[in-house]
Amino acid sequence: MTRFLIINHIHNAQQSLESSRVRSALTMLGVTIGVASVTAILALGGGAGRVINDQINMLGGNIAVIRPGATVNPISNITQPQNTQGYATSSLSKSDLEKLKKIKHIDSVSPLMTLGGTIKADSPAPANTKILATTPELAGISNLKMREGQFLGSDINENSAVVGQQLSVNIFGTESSIGSKMSIHGQPFVVVGVLKPLNKPINYNSVDYDNAVIINYSMGEKLNKNNSQIQQIDIKADSINNLNQVVKDINKVLLKNHDGEKDFSILVGDQISQPTSQLFYSIAGVTAAIAAISLFVGGIGIMNIMLVTVAERTREIGIRKALGASNTDIMYQFLIESLAISILGGIVGYVVGYAIAFIISEFLVFSPAINWQVAVTAMGISIVMGTVFGLYPAIRAARSDPIESLNRHN
Repeated sequence: MTRFLIINHIHNAQQSLESSRVRSALTMLGVTIGVASVTAILALGGGAGRVINDQINMLGGNIAVIRPGATVNPISNITQPQNTQGYATSSLSKSDLEKLKKIKHIDSVSPLMTLGGTIKADSPAPANTKILATTPELAGISNLKMREGQFLGSDINENSAVVGQQLSVNIFGTESSIGSKMSIHGQPFVVVGVLKPLNKPINYNSVDYDNAVIINYSMGEKLNKNNSQIQQIDIKADSINNLNQVVKDINKVLLKNHDGEKDFSILVGDQISQPTSQLFYSIAGVTAAIAAISLFVGGIGIMNIMLVTVAERTREIGIRKALGASNTDIMYQFLIESLAISILGGIVGYVVGYAIAFIISEFLVFSPAINWQVAVTAMGISIVMGTVFGLYPAIRAARSDPIESLNRHN
């Protein structure tokens, strides 16, 4: 009997939607825009995260990353984006580096320190060119390959620099710039190596190596007025099987070195793949705002249209109650109709959201992620919308007095 009633309610909802298609379509629009925005956020975020996650797996999966500041939840990262390289004062120190190197099962440690400043060469470097101060171990940890020349090392001059291939073309007019000279903050440097092109501006170090200058960490300190400003420390364990123990040991060592203050984050695996691209955060921030507003407006639209529907079908409600329909039956009838509107809007929004994500991805270096989590989230939002904003009209319809309902339209 219950199954028959549900089928009957679904059939009634279908008839109601078909009888006022334009009104129903306009009501769905708010839900469609909101769900499309959420779908685009999740698809693009998943795509960017997959790029980094694939990089970590290709490196052996035994990489850990230490960043200043305590771990924050993903929602905070979207609503309050932070550039991982932009900390005013880093909680990571040179003392941390020395102690980390002594931990058992750690194969290599490399600090990352990014600097601002003008690069002067044959041609001016783009304004957003990143200057990265690090140690020779970075090449092994991140699997950086040389197009020509060599990476940083203890056997070369401190004023040596490695450049990305695209930057080499931009400032020297050639991919083969070994021996070319440049200056950073007035300090002279000689190019000793050019990196192989990676074509991956999004990575777990947030460095576009194709357009970056890499210098010795000691020189970075000098250029930064002898301040050790470490934005990240990359750790490579000797085996993926020892990574968990390494993370535990890192946590103990840093807590002790920081007087018990948990002012750092240790990330491994999927945690590292959290997108840090400022472009992604810009997209996410805008679309999240659109989604929130659209979903609220869409919910109000559903409630409004359902209240109008209840008013229009007052006599129908009275007849159903007179024939024995319970308050629960009436409530389910209108609640299912509300759910039908929101779910249809959600399905359309899911498709539109992926279309938007794929269009945006044409201007990015990664494709949107297609997974069941996005679909479940989109449908979950639709069901919650239909239930929350359709509940009041459904209850109002259920509480209608059958005699008054019949008399009102006699």
